[in-house]
Amino acid sequence: MSVVKINVLSVPAEQREVLEQRFAARAGSVENSDGFEWFELLRPVEGTDQYLVYTRWATEADFEKWMATSMRGAHGGGSAEGSDRPKPAAAGSTLWSFEVVQQAAPK
Repeated sequence: MSVVKINVLSVPAEQREVLEQRFAARAGSVENSDGFEWFELLRPVEGTDQYLVYTRWATEADFEKWMATSMRGAHGGGSAEGSDRPKPAAAGSTLWSFEVVQQAAPK
């Protein structure tokens, strides 16, 4: 079965719009990756500053390959001295990993 990766991003209120615009600007960048199955950016509604970036992959190896190649180019890190790369919108992140053991779809 598939594997799910959830990147938990702590995003200060003043950076929410920046984060969402950055994801919108790179729409389509993961969809052609081998083994990619699904993506969702989940905005917090109340009680937290944490966005969830949900992706589902056919295998762990597919996710790891994407991490080592395409994702590194798109997320090469924050602004460094003399770099044109913008400052990260998130104040921190944690990656959660899951295996899908059951699933259901509408009939």
